[in-house]
Amino acid sequence: MNVHLTPHAITILEKRYLKKDAQGKVVESPEEMFWRVARNIAEADHLYGSRTSSDELSTIFFTMMASLDFLPNSPCLMNAGRELQQLAACFVLPVEDSLDSIFETVKQTALIHQSGGGTGFSFSHLRPKDDRVQSTGGMASGPVSFMRVFNMATEVIKQGGTRRGANMGVLRVDHPDIMEFITVKQQPGEMSNFNLSVGITKAFMDALERDDEYGLINPRTGREMRRLKAREVFEAIVRASWETGDPGVLFLDRINEANPTPQLGEMESTNPCGEVPLLPYEACVLGSINLSHMVKRKNGAWVADFEKIGTTVKKAVHFLDNVIDMNQYPLPEIEKMARGNRKIGLGVMGLAHFLIRLGIPYNSPKALEVVKGLMSFIQHQARERSAQLAEERGAFPNYKGSIYDRPGGMRLRNATVTTIAPTGTLSLLANCSSGIEPLFAIQYVRRALEGMEFPITDPLFLELGEEEGFLDSDLVDSISKGASLQELPRIPPRIKELFVTAFEIPPAWHIKIQAAFQEYTDNAVSKTINFPRDATREEVREAFLMAYRERCKGITIYRSGSKSGQVLSCGSKQVC
Repeated sequence: MNVHLTPHAITILEKRYLKKDAQGKVVESPEEMFWRVARNIAEADHLYGSRTSSDELSTIFFTMMASLDFLPNSPCLMNAGRELQQLAACFVLPVEDSLDSIFETVKQTALIHQSGGGTGFSFSHLRPKDDRVQSTGGMASGPVSFMRVFNMATEVIKQGGTRRGANMGVLRVDHPDIMEFITVKQQPGEMSNFNLSVGITKAFMDALERDDEYGLINPRTGREMRRLKAREVFEAIVRASWETGDPGVLFLDRINEANPTPQLGEMESTNPCGEVPLLPYEACVLGSINLSHMVKRKNGAWVADFEKIGTTVKKAVHFLDNVIDMNQYPLPEIEKMARGNRKIGLGVMGLAHFLIRLGIPYNSPKALEVVKGLMSFIQHQARERSAQLAEERGAFPNYKGSIYDRPGGMRLRNATVTTIAPTGTLSLLANCSSGIEPLFAIQYVRRALEGMEFPITDPLFLELGEEEGFLDSDLVDSISKGASLQELPRIPPRIKELFVTAFEIPPAWHIKIQAAFQEYTDNAVSKTINFPRDATREEVREAFLMAYRERCKGITIYRSGSKSGQVLSCGSKQVC
């Protein structure tokens, strides 16, 4: 089959994914890349005496990727069938309270970043600043100082020679250094290679509701050091997030309520974009179904193609389970955990385009209804395929003691099956809207691959504009100068409703969509809650509280203009 890719997609593949010779010349076509990945991942079936021939399975996997119906995470596309063979995107590493542990983790981080992965850490076990160091009689410098070491190490190591490393740094809200952590990014240039999240506890949220104090605990001694007003800490989080986009929050109790293997420990951190909470030394392999391809015409109208969704989900689960076996893990500790839990994260991209095709505004009750039906179906199909694989290959080795190990519990091959990832680069390859985000704008510039800029005009808007006769050069010119569709009288009202953009959608609707997906997702949901430039702190405060009420596992907000060098930008007239 022919692989149909946009010029932007070909540029990205040539820059990051395709094989190059010693002189840096591209020596692989996109079609050859998909065959390389498909054949490599199909090899895992030999381990289980599969009756499907390797050629047949390779063709199934190739077709799924080359059609852009499904794409695995970037390290898989880059590394499968090549010397590196590191295929996972997400890792969490432990940071324990000793210099040996801290610098061992820095070294491990470097290895992971070299192989194309991203890392998450909880710094909550480190003793607070000015605490006694018994071995030297000196004073501890605290978690934030050691985060700077990780940040600098990341700065000098490129992921696989193609992209800078990404990190998630987490500190519990009851750590004595929490205020320094919350405010660190308000200093220009600080922690440029980190996303930050405060680990929020139920005890903190209860104190906030009572307008009460709560205790800060020294992790070295387990003793309370002092108390703070919960409201003052919460307001500091809101202020810093409003100003800089960091920190976000993780609701640790919610995350651990859904921990599939509590017998192995608590989850304290996530991968860099927050969609995969993981135990220390865990990894997860991800992939996304392109929802913009999951529609069909029926009686003259576009409808969701649930038959195609179901078959794609089942093939994708098989593919991702094979990835676990084919992966060359960067550390033996990671290999043990990854093979023990066999976590996969199947998600979606192209939601905005999917809803537009179906004639459903993103910010509508109908969208919530469709999202819940869609994700519950995907979750059911993914678990069904994982259960079939468990019959053929055995349940994940750490099944005993897991939440599934009970009378009537499912026997699964994978401790988790679903995740909602951001799919920034993958959605550029697939020419669809990113993850579960609304359209950012009709026309905008996306920065990717270390400074490259890609001007994007929404392909579905152009298609419908041609079909319905409202697209002409004057309209394109107006949009290119930053005009909003809402202020252009020639645009049909229905089109204005369907092509609503991120900053035109009230934050509450962003959160409702995130919560709807979370209800049927094993891991977590990566979603940016967008705020226009003129949003108030009160609006940000309410978003954090609403995310907690709606049972999200975390929340990241972004007020336009609050970061320098933002990834997406559009014309000056637009609300973004």
